[in-house]
Amino acid sequence: MKSQNRPRICLVTPALAAANNGNWHTAERWARMLDGPFEVLVTDCWRGEPADALLALHARRSADSIQAWAAAQPDKPIALALTGTDLYRDIHHDAAAQRSLALASRLVVLQERAVDDLPEPFRDKAVVCFPSVEPVPAPPRPVPLPLSLLMLGHLRAEKDPATAWAALRRLAGRNDWRLDHVGAALDAALGEQAAALQAQLPAYEWSGALPHAQAREWLARAHLLVHPSVIEGAATVIVEAVAAGTPVLASRIPGNVGLLGADYAGLFEPGDSAALATLIEGCLDDPAMLPALSEAAARRAPLFEPAREQATLRALMADLLEIPRP
Repeated sequence: MKSQNRPRICLVTPALAAANNGNWHTAERWARMLDGPFEVLVTDCWRGEPADALLALHARRSADSIQAWAAAQPDKPIALALTGTDLYRDIHHDAAAQRSLALASRLVVLQERAVDDLPEPFRDKAVVCFPSVEPVPAPPRPVPLPLSLLMLGHLRAEKDPATAWAALRRLAGRNDWRLDHVGAALDAALGEQAAALQAQLPAYEWSGALPHAQAREWLARAHLLVHPSVIEGAATVIVEAVAAGTPVLASRIPGNVGLLGADYAGLFEPGDSAALATLIEGCLDDPAMLPALSEAAARRAPLFEPAREQATLRALMADLLEIPRP
């Protein structure tokens, strides 16, 4: 039952629990963090339910809800959280996504580089809210060979698994590594390629999708996360890796740099399989490299603490509603 003292927020996400993807994990986490001072309704589309503010994920895919809200109650605020495909694709050419930017009262971005990647007229609306995760206790990680590498992410073009696969082929002559790949084949052709590589390269194993809790356990045990995306807003899996103390090798795209820092030594140019293979070889051959990457990632960990994310979200919504911050 709704409390008369709690403002109601309608949180619109294009992906609900069944999708088990980044949008859903963000929506579910934000709903928990806002609950208390606020009542939160989570839905895939605003259908006219009474609420005091709209918090929408994804400029293009939530565009209909944003437009309907603005038309029905233009005096009530809209906060829009921007994904990687928003920032680095849709808002530059999609009319619906551009309309969402204009209608939003605030734009929520998930890493520090994202403000600079917004069109200049909208930057004053931006609020940086780093994602967070509750740490999973990590077991001791001695580094006996083979080195345990992990990729976590559904198979689709934005995640660019092909670059990782090409790097692994360059390492096929070595027997001191193995890579587990977790993720559903959202692109059937990429699924076929993963299955073919698994047949050709015994050190590579594609496990398909796993429950999120189990995937995080694998991440906590791995020696190294490989994350070669070409489009990324702020990858939850990188935040989870940092929280678990797992070093990361990631493509040098704004969404990854904004989480790990521009001087992080585990970055490679997007699509550069040779550079990725060289970094993996460094982790295999240089005993100092893994600890150095772990220490560099650990310096970023305070950005991803749940209390920080919760305080940012609650302050954002309170300011929009012009009420005292909780």
